Amino acid sequence: MGFFKNISKEVKASEPRSEKWLESTDDLDKIIQESYNKPVAIFKHSSRCGISKVVQNRTISNWNTLESNVDIYFLDLLRFRSLSNYISEIFHVEHQSPQLIILKDGKSIYDRSHNSIDVDSINTELVKP
Repeated sequence: MGFFKNISKEVKASEPRSEKWLESTDDLDKIIQESYNKPVAIFKHSSRCGISKVVQNRTISNWNTLESNVDIYFLDLLRFRSLSNYISEIFHVEHQSPQLIILKDGKSIYDRSHNSIDVDSINTELVKP
């Protein structure tokens, strides 16, 4: 019993501070407004892509090592492709998958894809003035 109890604690410790889903332009509007209070992240991914899943798992497992409290919102590209395109358009970022975009004060301050998504680089970006 003690062995399984420790495993469940490890899984919970690796979860992001806040895992939410982005599914509409109304959700996006709320995220943009939230970014004026603190940075927020959008993780765009394909649920059918193995590389996307690996990068998503790595990002989630390292998320709590961020020095700032950043909520992460997940966007399933297969279900919400038009929303993904809209995000690319309004934040002037090229569409990628997987892709992590960090918003601060309503603007994209970080845009990385594939293996360039790295918590250490996010920490560096968040401490810039």
